[in-house]
Amino acid sequence: MKSSVLITGASSGIGAAAAEHLLARGFEVFGTSRDPSSLGAGAPAVHWIAMDVRSEESVIAGFAQIASQVKQLDAMVCNAGYGVYGSVEELSIEDAQAQFDTNFFGTLRTLRAGIPGMREARRGRIVIVSSLAAHAPIPFQAHYSASKGAIDALGLALRNELHPFGVKVSLVEPGDINTDFNDAMDFGDHRGSVYGERILRCEKVIRELLPKAPGPEVVARTIERALTARWPKVRYAVGPDSLGTAFGKRFLPDSLFLRFIRSHFKI
Repeated sequence: MKSSVLITGASSGIGAAAAEHLLARGFEVFGTSRDPSSLGAGAPAVHWIAMDVRSEESVIAGFAQIASQVKQLDAMVCNAGYGVYGSVEELSIEDAQAQFDTNFFGTLRTLRAGIPGMREARRGRIVIVSSLAAHAPIPFQAHYSASKGAIDALGLALRNELHPFGVKVSLVEPGDINTDFNDAMDFGDHRGSVYGERILRCEKVIRELLPKAPGPEVVARTIERALTARWPKVRYAVGPDSLGTAFGKRFLPDSLFLRFIRSHFKI
C-alpha cells in the first residue's frame, strides 16, 4: 500500500518540489493550499486540501477531509511559511505577530491536528522544515530567524515526547535555496531607514545569492530520506552553506560567528 503524506504549503517552492518528488516515489500525497482553485495547470497532481494554517477551524476541516480519503495518515511535512524583512526596531509588531502566526503557530496547529492519529497507531513520520537561520540569524530578518528557532526547539521537544509512541520527528534545515521565496517576501522600501545603507546592502546580498543557490529538489530528496530512513536523523542540514554554518556555530565563539554573519551580508 502507498504511504500517505500531508505537505503544507505545497503550492510553490520547497513544498511543491517535495510534493512532485514524493508523488514520483509512490507516496499518496495530500497538499495544502489556502485556495486550491487558484492553482494553475503546473501545480503538482496531488490531492489538494484547502487549508489556511493560520486558522484552527481551517486546519481541523482539512484533516477531516483527509480522514475521509485515507484511514491513517502516515507522515506529515510541515513546510508552510514565509519571510518578512526589516529591522527589529522598525518592523511593526503586527508584522512580527503575523510572521509567527504562520511559521510557528501554523506548524503547531498542524501538528496538534495530526499527532493524535499517529500516536494512537504508534507509528508515523513528521518532518518540520526549519532553516539554517535558526542557528545563524539573518540580519534584518530577525523575526523569520526567531520563528525558525522556535520551530527548532518545538521539533526537538516533540521528538522526545513522541519517542515511546514510535513516531519519528526530524528537522530539515535548508540554507540558501533558489525558490520564489524571496519573490513572496515584502522587502518594503527602506531607503528612509535609520539603518541606512546597511539594510539595503543586506537586501542586495540576499537577492544576489538566491539565484545562485541549488533548487528546491535538493530539499525534496532530503525530506524523502527523513521519511523513509529506518533510523531518521534528528537534523538534516541542506545546501552548500550548511557546512560552513555548522562549523562556525560549533567552533567559533559567538562574537566571531556574528562577525562572520556581518561580513557575509556586508553590513
